Amino acid sequence: MNRIDNLFSTRPQRLLSIYFCAGAPTPDGTADVIRTLAREGVDMIEIGIPFSDPMADGPVIQDAATKALRNGMTLEKLFSQLEDIRRDVDIPLILMGYLNPIFRYGFEAFCARCASVGVDGMIIPDLPFKDYMESYKDVAARYGLRFIMLITPETSEERVRLIGEHSSGFIYMVSSAATTGAQKDFDARKQAYFKRIADLDLDIPRMVGFGISNRQTFDAACEYASGGIIGSRFVSLLDETGGDAQKAIRRLKSDIGL
Repeated sequence: MNRIDNLFSTRPQRLLSIYFCAGAPTPDGTADVIRTLAREGVDMIEIGIPFSDPMADGPVIQDAATKALRNGMTLEKLFSQLEDIRRDVDIPLILMGYLNPIFRYGFEAFCARCASVGVDGMIIPDLPFKDYMESYKDVAARYGLRFIMLITPETSEERVRLIGEHSSGFIYMVSSAATTGAQKDFDARKQAYFKRIADLDLDIPRMVGFGISNRQTFDAACEYASGGIIGSRFVSLLDETGGDAQKAIRRLKSDIGL
């Protein structure tokens, strides 16, 4: 069974997924960050592929991507750093990146390398759903990879149901149509959106991302979905600690009440 599917079937509540950008703050620390997060009890990890124009990301992740590119991080280098990761990490790993570098690499070649190093799924925020259905869905499935799609508060019920029917792994519920970045709380409008999607009773799990940084926002995500995805806050802590993933994740887990 795919590790993402196994996670949601065995522990479907209060899941913590962490995002960080490969190659930042240090060029060779990607695998060590993954191993540390796994040891510290993180449920799932999203590894960012740095890109020069990350349109959905706020300043914290943009800055991390810039550092990673200056550090010489490439998609091929990332794959080489993941070569032995499955010797001691068994939690789900997802690659998250924009279409341009993946397209240059070759989508089927990308899927083949993901499968060979033990990556379980992918998130490509700028891939149109129509293109996914026509050209990408079957290729990813052929390599046993889950293709996670995003929705926002503006996504219609009809489209949410369509995405739920044709995506895999889980649905990534973006908390707002804005870029990534930590927030102190989720207002009534955002919580109404979470509840509206929960009430659709979809057959696919959901995770909430964008803006989770403290106990209040994490608890709100967990009330209406299987858990929360935290990126900007962890990336900031990782930078503040000089790349010490253990200190960063322990501070974060304390902040969100885990």
